[in-house]
Amino acid sequence: MRTLVIGTGGREHAIVRALLRDPAVEEVHAAPGNAGIARDVPVHAVEAADGAAVVQLAQDLGADLVVVGPELPLVSGVADALHGAGIAVFGPTAQAAVLEGSKSFAKDVMTAAGVPTAASRTCVTENQVAAALDEFGAPHVVKDDGLAAGKGVVVTDDRDAALEHARACFAADGHVVVEEFLDGPEVSLFVLCDGRDVVPLAPAQDFKRIGDGDQGPNTGGMGAYTPLDWLPEDFTDEVVETVARPVVEEMARRGTPFSGVLYCGLAVTARGVKVIEFNVRFGDPETQSVLARLDSPLGELLLDAAQGRLGEGRHLPLRWNPSASVNVVVASEGYPESSRRGDPITGLAEAEALEGVSVLHAGTAEGSGETAGEIVAAGGRVLSVVALGKDLQQARERAYEGIGRIGLEGSQHRTDIALKAATGQISVS
Repeated sequence: MRTLVIGTGGREHAIVRALLRDPAVEEVHAAPGNAGIARDVPVHAVEAADGAAVVQLAQDLGADLVVVGPELPLVSGVADALHGAGIAVFGPTAQAAVLEGSKSFAKDVMTAAGVPTAASRTCVTENQVAAALDEFGAPHVVKDDGLAAGKGVVVTDDRDAALEHARACFAADGHVVVEEFLDGPEVSLFVLCDGRDVVPLAPAQDFKRIGDGDQGPNTGGMGAYTPLDWLPEDFTDEVVETVARPVVEEMARRGTPFSGVLYCGLAVTARGVKVIEFNVRFGDPETQSVLARLDSPLGELLLDAAQGRLGEGRHLPLRWNPSASVNVVVASEGYPESSRRGDPITGLAEAEALEGVSVLHAGTAEGSGETAGEIVAAGGRVLSVVALGKDLQQARERAYEGIGRIGLEGSQHRTDIALKAATGQISVS
């Protein structure tokens, strides 16, 4: 099988590495990739959201499967273009991708499917936002209705800050969603879908705030870990039956069958499991941790989903490495408000030489001029340092030892990824 992975981030690097472990995958290519991906597989300078260019590249390569990583190409219809050319693609059509492209649409689908979620109001004026904030009370949850790269949500006790975020959203696209706050720990669950059948992966937990103790602004994600031993044993089955399967059935009923990954962002509340949000692609940084433990053949699984064959169960039950996995993200100076670029990154080989440690690239590029031959920072989230260990404590120790071998001027990372789970401080009602 020849595969092509579309995207530039740590999620795509994790997918590439997992595909390389699949004996059925003969070739892996990426477009446009990054400096780390380019060290593993051939990369091609193609714009990820350009459907015609992606189709042409897939045809030139003779790709049997195209895996679209980021949300923007999916919402832009890249999967549609590939379908039209008769190329198997893992990722939803543009119509199905509206589940992530519009939070108000996702709420409508959940209501129709009877899926438990936070009460919400879709607002188009500041007065409507103010009324919704007063209705639900603090903490206030205000979301940009459209795509925002994981940074369009504000959760705050400050009513003025909530209104200010709403004004910024109105200036961008004219719609916001105000929700009730959901208590309890958050969980991410990826569910592979083929339009009819579903196969869940292992739950993970990510860390969205920039600072230790969940302080500071939201980011695209500063780390993640799996497994979540504090969850009830039947958690995944419950989410499949009460969330994923009803949504897939409702999307099919509407004539827009969902094929790809349904990312279920969940809160384990005192009133049960409730959906916070849906994404229509693998999440970053959870993917890096989850796929590090997957022993089943990823390429064959994704091809089955693309071809509507998940129900055949060829690779079920999924096989998982019993190790724990921790991913710590290294971000550039100024992130998430800005990002410092061009600084060389040192110690990458030393970090990957450590037992159980791998370094996945996101915002990296090949240096030029004085930094020619070096890898340099080229984005906000620069690297994911992923470690496997016999338990979360060992995985944490290995990940942070890897962080210690890497040098990047002005970089930042959280020091508490998976700490509460490793020390038994998380419980659910």
